[in-house]
Amino acid sequence: MATIKNGILGGVSGKVGNVVGGNWNGVDYLRSLPTGVKQANTILQISQRMKFKTLMGFLRPQIEIIRIGFKSMAIKASAFNAAVSYNYHHALTGDYDSGFSIDYNKVLLASGNLPPIDGIAVASTTAGQLNLSWSDNSGESGAAADDILYVSVYNPDKGTAIVSVNAAQRSAGSVVIDLPAGYSGDAVHCYAGFFGVRVLLGTATRDTVSISRYAGPVTVA
Repeated sequence: MATIKNGILGGVSGKVGNVVGGNWNGVDYLRSLPTGVKQANTILQISQRMKFKTLMGFLRPQIEIIRIGFKSMAIKASAFNAAVSYNYHHALTGDYDSGFSIDYNKVLLASGNLPPIDGIAVASTTAGQLNLSWSDNSGESGAAADDILYVSVYNPDKGTAIVSVNAAQRSAGSVVIDLPAGYSGDAVHCYAGFFGVRVLLGTATRDTVSISRYAGPVTVA
């Protein structure tokens, strides 16, 4: 509410509608407030919200791996935020008109210097199960036989993921992953890699984390 000083002919102090009165160096003045508010729904802003919604729906179900896998990449941010930043710039495809989606082949759930999983393959021949296999490259540039397998099976139809951060050892060469009965008939996307055993003690560094590899899509039997 504004007040009028020295009667009706005096200066105005305060706000009346979209007009503000005041005094500067003994001079009374009136000025108008901005008449509009910046548009919050430009195509660019809507596109950014669409991208984040798509990305969050994909990454959140896999956060158990991400918290370890991106820990060493998190500088002044959480591991999850570091993963969001990377995948926002590398793993989104589409546009405002057609909508945005995940480019599954470009996703990273973890990043580090530990030798990655090699010769990865995935298949499903038994109802509710997924068979993941790889080459045992133990002893290669720091790869240890007891490195532990992390694996994620993401189901876009359900918006959920089956995640394990200790599914098998590198030397095992294969593992069978049990999936919910409701996954049968759905196309899923599988990611895998290795953690050094020290991550079980809370020590996740670039040397104890391997980059995640995409095993490709597979339809669950």
